[in-house]
Amino acid sequence: MKKFEDNLTFEDIINQTFKEIKVGNTITGTIVDINANGEIFVDIGYKADGIIPRNEYFSENDLEPTAEYKVGDKIKADVLKLNDGQGNVLMSCKHAKIKEIRKEFKEKVENRYIFEDIIRQSYKNCLVVLYKNLIRIFIPISLSEVGRDEDINTYKGKTIRFRVIENDERAKKIIGSVKDVVEEEKKEKEKTLWNSIEVNKKYKGIVTSISDYGAFVDIGGAQGLLHISEMAWGRNQNPRDILQVGQEIEVKVKELDRENRRFKLSYEKRGPNPWNKVEEKYHVGDVVKVKISKLMPFGAFAELEKGIEGLVHISQICERKIVKPEEELKVGQKVNAKIIDIDLENKKIELSIRELEGTSQEYKEE
Repeated sequence: MKKFEDNLTFEDIINQTFKEIKVGNTITGTIVDINANGEIFVDIGYKADGIIPRNEYFSENDLEPTAEYKVGDKIKADVLKLNDGQGNVLMSCKHAKIKEIRKEFKEKVENRYIFEDIIRQSYKNCLVVLYKNLIRIFIPISLSEVGRDEDINTYKGKTIRFRVIENDERAKKIIGSVKDVVEEEKKEKEKTLWNSIEVNKKYKGIVTSISDYGAFVDIGGAQGLLHISEMAWGRNQNPRDILQVGQEIEVKVKELDRENRRFKLSYEKRGPNPWNKVEEKYHVGDVVKVKISKLMPFGAFAELEKGIEGLVHISQICERKIVKPEEELKVGQKVNAKIIDIDLENKKIELSIRELEGTSQEYKEE
């Protein structure tokens, strides 16, 4: 053995001190120089330095080499040729990076990872995301959160969260879904809410829809009904005059049905109950000035004050026989009326305009 070593040339001894590399190897080296052309020279522990030409460089952030690396930094690259013709080992950062990104992406998809990225392009039927400046992901409009009347072009440049539900790299068919994430998080929120929801507990909520009978409010995972009777003391107020879709309000759980997963809400901002003072403020026989708030086939509702309304039956509107209240009254009109009955238990007041006809107390504001 000693004799064999004695026969080694100086070049053999030098070669033994360097690692053996082969075409196709992925090697991590230390950057020794980055020239003006963007070429990167790398110490790879071999008898020759490695060189990464500008066209073999890849940046997932679309940056120049000098913006991402400096001398002394480590860099990973694939060996393309052992000699580029000028004594350097030709290498590709692009090859190594693409392999790494594709492997990482595949693992994330398999683990149902939630991606967060910027929309690079928007088309009529889909949005396009470019994962790490390499992998194109298509998000169909049907799987996005784009509204029916929204301009899809306004989504370009926005950040969205999605999950990849189909990954066929060979066919270049990679499909993402925003709704998949939204639905999953919605179910998780709903589960959390139903585990903690309590009667009389206050919640911050968002008004999601409004109808004639009230509003639905999302309190963080589920929607409850806020009836118009819980929004205002007046019987004939329009919920749309009180709340708006998207408005944040504080509500309290009034009733809870866990079995059917339903709950009703109350709204403290409607203020103190004005009916609590009706007994001391109003009496049968009093003449009051009222404002006609709603006309119905059977009569007219009139507001005595905010939250207190009385009914003028069609037979109590005037002496002559009329077919409908509109023949004598209109919404917003102010008139004098006589209180002919008060039912505190059922919160009802009956009024008569007819009884004041031809008296000094008769009054109608046209």
